[in-house]
Amino acid sequence: MKQFRSILIFALIDIKRSFRDKTALFFIFVFPLIFLFVFGGIFGGNNGPSFNVALLNQADNSFTKEFLKNAQKDDLIKINKDIKTESDAREKMKRGEIDAIIKLPGSFGEVTGGQPYPSGQAEVVVDQNSAQAGATLKSIFDAIFNQVNKEITKAPTPFTAKLTVSKEQGLNQFDYTFAGLLGFSILSLGIFGPTSVFPRMKQQGILRRYHTTTLRVWQFFTANVLSQMFVGVLSVALMFAVALTFFDLNMRGDYLTMLVVVLLGTATMFGVGLAVGGWAKNENQAAPLANLITFPMMFLSGTFFPRFLMPDWLQTISGLLPLTPIVDALRFVVTEGRNLFEIGPELGLTAIWLVVIYVIAFRVFRWD
Repeated sequence: MKQFRSILIFALIDIKRSFRDKTALFFIFVFPLIFLFVFGGIFGGNNGPSFNVALLNQADNSFTKEFLKNAQKDDLIKINKDIKTESDAREKMKRGEIDAIIKLPGSFGEVTGGQPYPSGQAEVVVDQNSAQAGATLKSIFDAIFNQVNKEITKAPTPFTAKLTVSKEQGLNQFDYTFAGLLGFSILSLGIFGPTSVFPRMKQQGILRRYHTTTLRVWQFFTANVLSQMFVGVLSVALMFAVALTFFDLNMRGDYLTMLVVVLLGTATMFGVGLAVGGWAKNENQAAPLANLITFPMMFLSGTFFPRFLMPDWLQTISGLLPLTPIVDALRFVVTEGRNLFEIGPELGLTAIWLVVIYVIAFRVFRWD
């Protein structure tokens, strides 16, 4: 009982230290929120594809005005109204500020050639690097023109296509990205904190004084893990609050399952930080090693980029990283609503890494 009391005391001391350290507070709470707002701003809005275009309209008739009025209601097409000339439009397209140029000649929408109805041809201009986007944009205009043609000519349509919307709710881009940001938050909390704190405590002689007491290494580790779990839950809870409030996060899973994943993931990543921070004598030794470990996991474990976009051989390698099952479990809970039993393989692999990492941490830890 006395040993566990010591663990709780040191855990409370570590929690208080974390909240007094302004740098620690920044990396625990503010740093993940910066990424959340950046990616939320990118993926939190309209999730469908859209095209920024310049419209060069030389026609001036009632049909064209009505046509453009209806076309601008389509969320797929965003017209840059500041572009007035073709040279300006081509310059902005070359710089990637717009996706295409839509040109309507002066005869567009006029009744010509003895026909009783208006006609015309719109030109979609793209550069060589945007040929696929141009084909998609042309298909959008074809669909618009087919509807207009049907209303004007009243021609029969023997073959049609029907759209049926299923009851299942599709995956939101932000929901997918948010799970990766949770993994990044756990990674930064577990590694960047101890790799800077423990070498500093060694230089200040704090760990040496701890060593002169009855405190054992396992007690010291357990106390720090408990404090990091507590802080990690607060950090993730803050991210959820922001995501739900500002970016309309659709949390499909239950929060109890999420809590288990966060606690296990935090303990695992903190073990990596303990191993690095406990081995290094100073921050000059800890920082390069921490970056060497962190960056591969940051970019290969699916935090920012989907792993299915990687080559097969790279997916195999990235699947062996300790952060990968954590991110996968978080994503399965957030986007698919899986429970503890359904993410059992990810939790099992994380638990294996937990044991391996702490065995290494115990062996390399030094009090001074």
